Amino acid sequence: MKYKQSKKQNQRITQITENTLVVGADIAKETHVARGIDFRGIELGKDCVFQNDRAGLEKMAMWMKDLQQVHAKTDVIFGIEPTGHYWFTLAEYLEQQGIKLVIVNPHHVSKSKELEDNSPTKNDYKDAKVIADLVRNGKYSEPRLPKSVYADLRILMNHREKVVLNVGQVQRRIQNWLDRYFPEYQSVFTDWEGKASLITLEEFPTPKEIVTLGALTILKRWKQDVKRAVGIKRAEKLVQAAHNSIGLTEGVTAAKMELKDLLEQYVLFTKQQGQIMKQVEELLNQIPGTEEMLTVPGVGVVTLAGFLAEVGDLHGYNHGQQIIRLAGFNLKENSSGKKKGKSSITKRGRSRLRALLFRAVMPMVAKNAEFKALHRYYTKRTQNPLKKKQSIVALCGKLIRVLYTLGTKQIHYNATDLLGPVRQSQLQMAA
Repeated sequence: MKYKQSKKQNQRITQITENTLVVGADIAKETHVARGIDFRGIELGKDCVFQNDRAGLEKMAMWMKDLQQVHAKTDVIFGIEPTGHYWFTLAEYLEQQGIKLVIVNPHHVSKSKELEDNSPTKNDYKDAKVIADLVRNGKYSEPRLPKSVYADLRILMNHREKVVLNVGQVQRRIQNWLDRYFPEYQSVFTDWEGKASLITLEEFPTPKEIVTLGALTILKRWKQDVKRAVGIKRAEKLVQAAHNSIGLTEGVTAAKMELKDLLEQYVLFTKQQGQIMKQVEELLNQIPGTEEMLTVPGVGVVTLAGFLAEVGDLHGYNHGQQIIRLAGFNLKENSSGKKKGKSSITKRGRSRLRALLFRAVMPMVAKNAEFKALHRYYTKRTQNPLKKKQSIVALCGKLIRVLYTLGTKQIHYNATDLLGPVRQSQLQMAA
C-alpha cells in the first residue's frame, strides 16, 4: 500500500469538529501564551498567560476546562510551535492529562502571521492565534516523543555524539602539541593512541627526557604494561628521534601540564564512549527486530541505534514513506506552466537522521553488493540518470524502507525480496 500524504491531511482536518476546542500556544523559556478558537476560527474567551511551572500548567488546564464548559466543547487539541527544548515538559504534562498535543512548522507560522492582521509584526499573543488557525486547518503534525527504551536510546545517542566530538577535539589538540614540541614523534609511533605511546606521553613526553632516560630504561618501562609489539629497536629509534628533534624548548613545564590534562580528558572521554555503547547494545537487545535489521550488510550497531533513536518505535508508522518524510528525504519540485523545475529533497525533517543515513549509505555502495548494483544502475541508466549524490539520497530512502520492513516484520535481510526484483538488464549494466 502506497502512503499518501493527502489522505493524512484530510484525516487531520476531519478531526477538528464543532465540538473541538483548538488551543494555540506560543512557547518560551519561562512564560507561555495560549488562545482558544473553535472549528471556524472564532476566538473563545480570553487568552491565558501561564508560567512554565506546576502552578502555571495547572492554571492553563483549568482555563481550558472553563472554556469547554462555557462553549460546550468535548474535545481539546493543543497546538504549539516547537521552540528548542522548552516544550518537552509541557508535552509530558498534557499527555498525563489526556490532552492531544500537535506541533506546527515554524516556517508556516512565519509565513502565515500576516494573514492575522495584515501586518508583519510578531509577538507572543499574535503567534498563539496563528498557531491555533494552522491547527484548525489541519496544518500540523503529531510529535513522536520517545518512550521507555526509545527515550533512553535517544538520550544516549545524543550524549554519544557530544562525547565523540569531545574525543575528536582532544585528539586534534594532542596532535597539535606533538607538532610543536616533538614533531618527529610519529616517525616512531604512527598511532600515538597505542599503549606504549600513551605511556611515553604520560611519563616522558619531551625529547630531553627521552634522551636522558635512554633506550634501555624506556624499554623496561614499556615492558611493565606492554608484552608485545615493542622492543629495543623501537626504543632506540625513539631516542634517536628525540636527539635530532627540532621541537620547541621554551615553555616546556607548562606544556607538560597541558599534555597531562589533555591525556586525562582523552582517557575520560574514551571511557565514556565505551560505557555509552555498552548501554546502547543492551537497549538494542530489548527492541524486537534489531537482530534482523543488523543482518543488512553495512548496517552496524551505531547506525541502527542512531536510526531508532531518531525514529522511535517502527510500529508507530503505517509506511516507510512516513519515515522518509520525517527525515526530509521526500522530493519537492518547482514547476509553472510549461516550465518544469528540478526536483530536490525538502530537508524539512530531522537533520541528524539525514546525516546518519547518508553516512551509512556511502560505504554501503562500496561493500553491499545490492546497493552497489543499484547505485551503478541509477547513475548509468540510459533514461534519467542520476548524479552520484542524487543516487545516494535515493538509496537512503531505500535503506529506510528496508529497515522498516525488517524491523516490523522481523525477517532477515534478503536482497531479492526487500529491494524488489531488478530486471536482468539492469543487473548486467550494474555488473
